[in-house]
Amino acid sequence: QTGRRVFDDLVAVPGLTTVAGVRDSAKAEKSLGAGIATVKMDVSKDSTDDLATALRGADAVVCAVGFVPGNPFQMNKEAKAVDNEGTCRLIDAAVKAGCSKFVLVSSILTDGRSWGQEKSPGFTITNAFGGVLDEKIVAERYLRRSGLDYTIVRPGGLRADPPAGNLVVRGENTLNSGEVSRDLVAQVCVSALFNPKASDRVVEIIEEDGAPALPEEKWF
Repeated sequence: QTGRRVFDDLVAVPGLTTVAGVRDSAKAEKSLGAGIATVKMDVSKDSTDDLATALRGADAVVCAVGFVPGNPFQMNKEAKAVDNEGTCRLIDAAVKAGCSKFVLVSSILTDGRSWGQEKSPGFTITNAFGGVLDEKIVAERYLRRSGLDYTIVRPGGLRADPPAGNLVVRGENTLNSGEVSRDLVAQVCVSALFNPKASDRVVEIIEEDGAPALPEEKWF
């Protein structure tokens, strides 16, 4: 859902060629509309070489994948396959394809263990779904070592409705609660592609009623 919003925002930028990576082309056409540029890819199944082929010619990647909780007996396996190993393969593929920028949508509290948050409600509840925070931090660290220019965006709990408050941006390992509209997450990801201050940065974002308006030039 966040990836769809990122795609829509990028399509609106003049002069850009935007391609959506999708698992199901027919389903994507119904969702995104006919004539939209897509490439079939699945980070949980495709090899690094296959992913690199899909990324050929791309200057940047925005990765907003995440496993969908389902069978409780499979969640650990699925979280590892998508949020850890699959994302790491996509990072390798971006390097191999010659991409210059990688924006990763992650989550607040991925590194919660390092600053004493493993017993906080946000960490325990979220990580109960397949240990997903522990899997995401592996991919984050892999990206930071990859040599790619990266931006890691760590949103709070994701909401599908439009923003109800103003964007709040903090440094890494700062926020342990809060929610944010997927629309705002997408806007931050798109901004990260064009703002030099977003280079090799980790930002944590939520929205708050009553927070002062934050101009885009101060997001990073």
